[in-house]
Amino acid sequence: MPDPRLIEKLFTRFEADKPDPKTELDFINPYTLVVAVALSAQTTDKAVNKATKPLFDLAYNPFDMVALGEEKLSAMIASIGLYRTKAKNVIRLSQILIDSYGGQVPLNREALMALPGVGRKTASVVLNELNIEPAIAVDTHVYRVSHRLGIADATTPDKVEAQLMAIIPQKWLTRAHHWLILHGRYTCVARKPMCGSCIVADLCPKIGV
Repeated sequence: MPDPRLIEKLFTRFEADKPDPKTELDFINPYTLVVAVALSAQTTDKAVNKATKPLFDLAYNPFDMVALGEEKLSAMIASIGLYRTKAKNVIRLSQILIDSYGGQVPLNREALMALPGVGRKTASVVLNELNIEPAIAVDTHVYRVSHRLGIADATTPDKVEAQLMAIIPQKWLTRAHHWLILHGRYTCVARKPMCGSCIVADLCPKIGV
C-alpha cells in the first residue's frame, strides 16, 4: 500500500498543473462519446478525432448512424485501426440503443458493457467523463505511470484499477484518470521518459526507468 503522503503530494501537483483535465476525444453528447471511446481502442485520440469530425456532422445519434450504414461508416473511419470490426460494432450498438433504449445511451456500467465493442475500459471512460460514476480506466499509459510512481503493483489492468480506486481520495477520483493518462502520454512516455521536465520527478521511485 503506497504511503498516503505520497498520494497527497502527487495529486496535489497534478491538480495545480491541470485543475480541470478532460478527455482529448471530441464528442457532442453521450452517444458520440461512447462511439469515440469505442473507436479509440489501439488508436490515438488524434486519429479518432480526425475521423469523427466529418462522421459526427452526419451522424451524432444512433438513428442517423444506422441510416448511414456499415459500409459508409467503414469508409469514413478507414484511417483508424480495426476499422471494419469497429464499424460493425458501432452499427450493432446503435441498433440496440434504438430497439432497447429509445435511442438514448443507458448511463450505467452493466448496460454499457452489454453493448457490442464496449468493454469495461470504455464504460469507465464514459461514466467518468460524464460525472456519472468515478472510474479509472487503465490503459497502457495509466498502467505504466502508476507502476513507475509506485502507486500500483498489480499485473492486470483490472487489478491496477482496483488498487488506484482504493487509494486515491474521492476529491481527485474523477480527474485522476485524466492526469495519469496525460502524464503518460506527454511526459512519462514508454521509451524515454522526460524526467527533466516532470512535475513529480522528485517523488518518483523509478526515475529514468
